[in-house]
Amino acid sequence: METLELVRTVSPVVRKLGAAWYFTPETMQVGAELGLDGFRFYFLGRGGVLGDVEWPVVHAAFGYFEPSLLEKMWTSGSARARPRDAARAHLRACAEHGRRHLGDVDGLGAFCEAAEAVVREARRDPAGLSLFAGVASEPLPDDLPGRAMVVTAVLRELRGSAHLLAVAASGLPTPVAHRISRPDDMALFGWGPGSVPEPTAADRAAHRAAEELTDQMVGRFYAVVGGDAGATLVDVSARMLAAAGS
Repeated sequence: METLELVRTVSPVVRKLGAAWYFTPETMQVGAELGLDGFRFYFLGRGGVLGDVEWPVVHAAFGYFEPSLLEKMWTSGSARARPRDAARAHLRACAEHGRRHLGDVDGLGAFCEAAEAVVREARRDPAGLSLFAGVASEPLPDDLPGRAMVVTAVLRELRGSAHLLAVAASGLPTPVAHRISRPDDMALFGWGPGSVPEPTAADRAAHRAAEELTDQMVGRFYAVVGGDAGATLVDVSARMLAAAGS
């Protein structure tokens, strides 16, 4: 399998699986123990790897969200819990999701070996990939089910960070890009009716170009795995999604 084919096959699986634990009852219970509801735990959990920063820093790393929503969630959430503590609790919840669902999936060791090779390569030159760099700096669990789930979340942040850069490079505002890719989720991201314009044909062309650029950007990291290792990423990630996805 060629590298770009590998990226295009694995990325949709990683996107779904790497977020499957965000709003499970178990994850929300972890957040509640810190005094955070599910949405605030999401913002502090993902963004807390950046440290105790002001909300515009998190907005720059996240993109897509309506700024006042992100400001409210981040500032009110960080008044209740330290961002770094929330981030580490969030990753523990991720690992626990893996432990609950992935124990019977064969090949987790080989999957982790291949996935971690991609992460190591990306950490060699993570320029502009701030959210990825933050989460990739946290330690991975020792057990295979927890480790496989967390490293999948790290791969998700790798592509997400690269895609945000690609969208910015295309000149496409992130809310418009979000309306193209997830039109039914605009309200969830804080955008009211009519607040984001209808994408034009030029916008959609720019978005397709950003997707292609994203594949190329992460492709240079995935290039370190090929042959059997690449096949392992495809095969095991699909079975992980079947076991632990939502």
